[in-house]
Amino acid sequence: MEAIYKLKANEIDNNLMVTIKKLFSGKEITISITTEPDETTYLTMNPANEKHLKESMAEEPSVRFTPEEFNKAVSKL
Repeated sequence: MEAIYKLKANEIDNNLMVTIKKLFSGKEITISITTEPDETTYLTMNPANEKHLKESMAEEPSVRFTPEEFNKAVSKL
């Protein structure tokens, strides 16, 4: 039998441990903990992807504001 739990570390509590003990009562188990890379890390793991993303970002138009111009633009919203 296999069970996979995907959760945040702060969601681990005694109830989870009790559930695991009940599911696998009397059996030897292996607990393996891994983390999932964030989306940016995952996308840049492939060098070709990373190059494409950087080129795409470089082509994006940019807008520059002075602090005063930014505040004026925000107040209009």
